[in-house]
Amino acid sequence: MIAFLIKRLFHALLVMFVISLIAFAIQDNLGDPIQQMVGQSVPESEREALREQLGLNDPFLVQYLRFAGNALQLDFGYSYIFNQPTTEVIARHLPATLELVFATTLLIALFSVPIGVYSAIRPRAWLSRFFMGVSIIGISIPVFLTAIMLIQLFAIGVSWSPFPADTGWGAWLNDLVSTEGGMPAYGRGNPVPVFGTWATNFASLEGLTYLVLPAISLASIMLPLFIRLIRAEMLEVLQSEYVKFARAKGISLRRIYFLHALKNTMLPVITMGGVQIGTLVAYTILTETVFQWPGMGLMFLNAIQRSDVPLIITYLMIVGLIFVITNTLVDLIYGLVNPTVKLTGKPA
Repeated sequence: MIAFLIKRLFHALLVMFVISLIAFAIQDNLGDPIQQMVGQSVPESEREALREQLGLNDPFLVQYLRFAGNALQLDFGYSYIFNQPTTEVIARHLPATLELVFATTLLIALFSVPIGVYSAIRPRAWLSRFFMGVSIIGISIPVFLTAIMLIQLFAIGVSWSPFPADTGWGAWLNDLVSTEGGMPAYGRGNPVPVFGTWATNFASLEGLTYLVLPAISLASIMLPLFIRLIRAEMLEVLQSEYVKFARAKGISLRRIYFLHALKNTMLPVITMGGVQIGTLVAYTILTETVFQWPGMGLMFLNAIQRSDVPLIITYLMIVGLIFVITNTLVDLIYGLVNPTVKLTGKPA
């Protein structure tokens, strides 16, 4: 276990090194941060002096070695936009993104497993066909378009009257296909402070209402994938010899489905889940932009627009670290679910 964790720590350092190197290599294509900092009215001499003060005129290798030396002391530089250490800016925006990803993960776990298992157990049922059809639509629609539709339906509201309004049944159907709106769809509201810069939306009913639409929007791109994956893996497991043998022994179908088959179905799902949960952090850029959710995704987009190179590099390194940590946790969980798998790579 210790050797495995040391190996993953080395992987994390390697990932962060490569990301920082790539980010530094493309920083000249991100625009001039001095122009974003001082505007158009400042003379060129003052701009050049500020550029020299920030070390932007130094050669690439000098800039990178200076950054790497400071990074080893956990100093990732100052944000040009906020005029604060980039780690403080990240720490202020990270809780919002993690909460959104956590809420999305809960939705995916709560709906994908029962729907995927049901669709595998009864593949010809009309409800299974309905779920599969909806999942194809969900995969095809971009996350930002889903977010806009949710805002229109549940935040703004839709008034539609395709049926005769002067009849009782027509008025009832018109009310059925119309929505009143009113759901919050902008920002986080008033999250409850926990400690330091951490404030949570899970501590109040109002905070949860602000989470609903962004979490559903973010889940819409991943939920169909997991439903179809669980269904495909479950169908394959149900055709295996040990399941047929269990049925021949007279073991109850409920025990076969939810104890023996589901456990083996979840092994590849856990592997994919670790990668996709990390990917959710990247998808938050679109979701947070549409809902103006004050997380790292919205912060990263603003940093790109204003050429805040130190903040961009720190964000990319943090996201890379999240990927490594997530995959490490997945490997640990995988070892608990399947004890025959050894983390050290040696045969069990």
